[in-house]
Amino acid sequence: MITLDNLDHKLLDNFRGYVVKKDLVRLIKVGANVPVFVLEYLIANSCSTDDEEKIRKGMENVKNVLSQHYVNPEESNLIQSRIRENGSYKIIDKISVKLDTKKDVYWAQLQNSNIKDGVISDEMVSVHDKMLMGGIWAIIDVEYDPLSKEGNTMHPFVIKEIKPIQLSTFDNSKIIQKRKEFDKKEWVNVLLRSCGYEPESEGMSDRVKMLLLSRLIPLVEANFNFIELGPRSTGKSFVFKELTPYAVLVSGGQGTVAKLFVHGSTGKVGAVGQWDAICFDEATDKIFKEKDAIPLMKDYMESGSFSRAGAGGEITGVASIILNGNINQPVETVLQTSHLFSPLSAEVSSDTAFLDRIHFYLPGWEMIKFSPKNFTGGFGFSTDYFSECLKSFRKFTYTDELDKYFTLGAHLKQRDTKPVKKTVSGFIKLLHPDGNVSKEDVRQYLEIAIEMRRRVKEQLKRIGGMEFWDTNFSYIDKETQEETFIGLPEEKGSALIESTPLPPGVCYSCTSDGDNLALVRIEVVTTQGSGKLNISGVSSTAVKENIKNTFQYIKANESSILNEQHSLKNFDLTVQITKVLGSTLSTGIGSAVYMAIISSIYKKNLKPGLAVLGNISIGGAIERAINFNDKVTMLSENGAKSVIVPMDNLTELATVPASVLGNTDVPFYSNNNMLMQKGILGD
Repeated sequence: MITLDNLDHKLLDNFRGYVVKKDLVRLIKVGANVPVFVLEYLIANSCSTDDEEKIRKGMENVKNVLSQHYVNPEESNLIQSRIRENGSYKIIDKISVKLDTKKDVYWAQLQNSNIKDGVISDEMVSVHDKMLMGGIWAIIDVEYDPLSKEGNTMHPFVIKEIKPIQLSTFDNSKIIQKRKEFDKKEWVNVLLRSCGYEPESEGMSDRVKMLLLSRLIPLVEANFNFIELGPRSTGKSFVFKELTPYAVLVSGGQGTVAKLFVHGSTGKVGAVGQWDAICFDEATDKIFKEKDAIPLMKDYMESGSFSRAGAGGEITGVASIILNGNINQPVETVLQTSHLFSPLSAEVSSDTAFLDRIHFYLPGWEMIKFSPKNFTGGFGFSTDYFSECLKSFRKFTYTDELDKYFTLGAHLKQRDTKPVKKTVSGFIKLLHPDGNVSKEDVRQYLEIAIEMRRRVKEQLKRIGGMEFWDTNFSYIDKETQEETFIGLPEEKGSALIESTPLPPGVCYSCTSDGDNLALVRIEVVTTQGSGKLNISGVSSTAVKENIKNTFQYIKANESSILNEQHSLKNFDLTVQITKVLGSTLSTGIGSAVYMAIISSIYKKNLKPGLAVLGNISIGGAIERAINFNDKVTMLSENGAKSVIVPMDNLTELATVPASVLGNTDVPFYSNNNMLMQKGILGD
């Protein structure tokens, strides 16, 4: 028995002939190697009904049509013979047309039938002009005429009639007008069912639904740079492989200059000028075959154009770039030791200029692993109609829509603003093709857009470089002037600084050489001995001097710092320095070393999530911390609950973002006694 819900009936009422029952497609697809466009066309024309008997008969008709008229490539000789013997024959094939300028005629090419020079009229080409742009699947009447010649060459296959299976012309006014018949939740479900998903199945939270829909943004926004890394079996490449004829998948290592950009000898523009979307499948393997492709890709991802010597100047394209790949570890583990671009191939995983051009990082680890229960049995748009709708949406933009209600926070630079606006525009096109979008709708899309761009910047910050440290992304409501900061869900479980009391001898700090920050873990181990100091984990003479100066200060003043039982002369100290995050370890860790030494000697825990900034001179003076704002921010975002800082930095407290101060206590100290009071737990 066929069971349809209200949404199915609504789709049939408003889009009959353009919708198809998706489980019927899967039923035939399993046993037939037929393009989904062909299947859905036939099913939509035979089975767009809720009558079970009509659906049964329609399915039988579809199977008969396929068995009699669909051409498999291995049957090409048989089909050509059948056309000749019968005089004419009806086939289902992909037909494309090329213009022979030397003879001023069009030639039809039938893909599976292996007919390369079919005769076709100018009028037929004019009516179905998409045959000139890669071709269309169609039901084609082919006649055999042995007298048809061009000069002395026979061209016996004559195209008499074409009935397109894919839309040969398209008008998006229907979907724009009919959108108002559905509320937003219904429309979200329509789009998901059109992709083959069942939106009401287990695991389909509102968050997952929006992430699934975001995979469509590269198809409605030109020059949109998108990455998704996550576990296997989450359907990362499905959209670009099955849902549109306007996307191409590039296998690992096959990204050549000629294929992607321009052929050196012929000057023919590559994939960026031929497709709406280029998806690099398995981008965790080698992406590009030639090193020359990387700088060209950077230029293209930045501006949608590139220059190549000998290619005749600047070349433009509209293709969006998609990078897909697998993360084989829990995301928490990746964040503890590295960054979320590390699974990418080595050629780009640390190339900050390349990575900074990515607009949207979809957290694939949040997606569900699809099983049969997650695929819909209901109606959705036929793939052909749906893909044409998505393509048509590329012709207009809503990038200025968020400016009606919101402004972006100070940390979003021009390279961040563009991705955010394009993401918002993409969601509006998908969910409100009629342009009827509310302030709260825009707010929802804006928060997703900021999160996905911030994820890119956070990983760039982890890779290293001061230029990426402005990541406290926010937006401001123009009406209320309220500022909202957007965080990342995965940050909650990825703190590098422990949220429990730190073990004796362990303390954290942050260093800066003016260009790069580093998160530093200091660990001091105390053993019975005679007052020796061992330093490991660092080769920098300047950093070693920090540690030695702190040790000498304690040794010179131990009568006021240590009691007799804990004199340094009774212990040997090993100070282990570990660079947890960042690229270059620098100086300014003396105060943190002081805390670690004292807590190790007395075997006392330090406060949960404790970090210390500043340095202690050999004479005991407390030195101001440079790059105060950035250091506090880095420590806070990596789990610090309390960052003790020199009193000389007090005037800079106002430069620390409010979101950081809301998560992290920032007490000040002016001498070693105050430092101890604010950092030690217990007696």
